[in-house]
Amino acid sequence: MSKKNAFYAQSGGVTAVINATACGVIETARKHKNRIANVYAGRNGIIGALTENMTNTNRESARTIAGLKHTPGGAFGSARYKLKGLEENRAEYERLVEVFKAHNIGYFFYNGGNDSMDTAHKVSLVSRKMGYPVSCLGVPKTVDNDLPITDNCPGFGSVAKYVAVSTKEAALDVLSMAETSTKVFVLEVMGRHAGWIAAAGGLAGSGASHEAPHIILFPEIPFKKRAFLQRVKKCVQDYGYCVIVVSEGAQYANGRFLAEAGTTDAFGHAQLGGVAPVVANLVRENLGFKYHYAVADYLQRSARHIASATDVKQAYAVGKAAVKMALAGETAVMPVIKRVSDKPYRWKIEKAPLARIANKEKKLPRRYISKDGFSITSAGRRYLEPLILGEDYPPYINGLPNYVTLKNVPVSKKLKTNFVV
Repeated sequence: MSKKNAFYAQSGGVTAVINATACGVIETARKHKNRIANVYAGRNGIIGALTENMTNTNRESARTIAGLKHTPGGAFGSARYKLKGLEENRAEYERLVEVFKAHNIGYFFYNGGNDSMDTAHKVSLVSRKMGYPVSCLGVPKTVDNDLPITDNCPGFGSVAKYVAVSTKEAALDVLSMAETSTKVFVLEVMGRHAGWIAAAGGLAGSGASHEAPHIILFPEIPFKKRAFLQRVKKCVQDYGYCVIVVSEGAQYANGRFLAEAGTTDAFGHAQLGGVAPVVANLVRENLGFKYHYAVADYLQRSARHIASATDVKQAYAVGKAAVKMALAGETAVMPVIKRVSDKPYRWKIEKAPLARIANKEKKLPRRYISKDGFSITSAGRRYLEPLILGEDYPPYINGLPNYVTLKNVPVSKKLKTNFVV
């Protein structure tokens, strides 16, 4: 069988461990040089393929590639760029296949979330119709943990660990000053429609009512102002302070986000303007308590220094599995994580068709949320706890993490036509 090249791209918001997946893909491909000649990486995600702007990872040393495993961000550049439907813009898909054919690319590994799985699925279909079939593998990545079928998504465990630790530490800070200073602290975390990250904040305490966080606001539970303010007031009366974890996607019963800014992002999603100050101001205006708030924002998804060891292992494993599946002749599938047991925590990698994953969203199950809607249940805790287990610290130099920088040697262009995105 003749050798082919592989194309790897990172998509959407990056994570603390997406480069560990890249490491898994590249290191595994290098073990099969008789089948995969080169692994090309798209500069700025799928845009790198459309514009024929790729780098040759074979020009990176084994040591540098191994260093990706502990380096956050997207080493090759990611992008929020959603390809339209086949009928709306077939030209983009045909361009991808044209670039793949010109560079003898027979394997496509797309490392992303819901929209990326849709793209990988469509490229698989179009390439076949164009007479140049490409093995297209979706590789899961999303801090939101909202991909279906897979038990959890690489990237989520590390965010969950960061949020739980930050909530625990901030709560101790607030408690120590609550008598004479701040009584309410609000931590805003990511999660537009699914409250997985907000739920992780619940791991900061044991579940006892006096332990922080005292309130979690989930997208899945409609926000009720009166009930919320009553709970805040009671917590301050009973415990002296109140710690709140709120998902950016917290919304009213009519579906309007608390923090909707009236604009949309590159994927057509409503742009959110920051829910922490909205919640904090509700407390100030109605209860008069002194408050502070923090927005975890990019810090939560880039915190490789406190990554979950479980997450790092799984991120690498899905990259490795994707290559093995492609070499076994699979296409239009995604490696998924299947939980075998909670205690001890055991998991394995299986596969699922992209058609069952693309553009679908897995929300936090109601059974993971307490009856009053303000905390997690024991079932939610059982699900979450194994995902933040273990530490996998990066190497440090002079007190700071030592992250790798790639040479990103460009691949020479072969097509005469340019493509504007």
